[in-house]
Amino acid sequence: MGFEKHDLDFALVPAGLLLLSSYHGWLLYRIKRLPTTTVIGLNALNREIWVDTMMADGIKNGVLAVQTLRNNIMASTLLASTAITLSSLIGILVSSSGSGGAAAAIIYGDDSRMVSSVKYFAILVCFLIAFLFNVQSIRYYSHVSFLITVPPSKPGEGHSQCYVSRALNRASYFWSLGLRAFYFSFPLFLWTFGPIPMFLCCCIMIFTLYFLDTATSDVDASLFLSLPRTPRTVEEGCSPINQGSSKV
Repeated sequence: MGFEKHDLDFALVPAGLLLLSSYHGWLLYRIKRLPTTTVIGLNALNREIWVDTMMADGIKNGVLAVQTLRNNIMASTLLASTAITLSSLIGILVSSSGSGGAAAAIIYGDDSRMVSSVKYFAILVCFLIAFLFNVQSIRYYSHVSFLITVPPSKPGEGHSQCYVSRALNRASYFWSLGLRAFYFSFPLFLWTFGPIPMFLCCCIMIFTLYFLDTATSDVDASLFLSLPRTPRTVEEGCSPINQGSSKV
């Protein structure tokens, strides 16, 4: 019995998902252990400095901080609205889809009704996850928008700055996770045209994300390490990234 075209779904689709999962597992390890080699890690560390700067003079920087957070809330709201809208459209498409028809002629792979339902369900799950992550991002940004105006703690303590930095970083992490859910929907959408486009999209996406997620050179880390930071941030650290080498 030879290799038939519907067998491609059982070979290429798991291979593509495994590649994406492996890449993000490697990225998570780099963020936790070597944060200055990743864009996400560098941004998290610099957000700590931004919080210290904004809270150092709340009267002068308060408006700027709130406006910056408002822009992030608007961006998260846009993605959340887009995700739930696309989820509704996918739900309507699944409920009204008939048998293969003319669309099956361009699909080189398994074009059965059950597999088509699995494809649409996977895309729907991605959009729902993106919606939930962006809602959590809005939640944390909303908290930070009034916490950022709290007077800083006594010199050397920095408890309030540390708490605000954690909340801000969590908001950004949820934003990033919601964006990754959108990224995952691209290969799943191309899966509706067959497993070959889906696998190729996974390979291209990994190649592209590598250059977007990693620091371009050691200069990025050296520039960050040369920035003046408070003793509280250097010794203790506020973000979970800084504490990753001691606990997960």
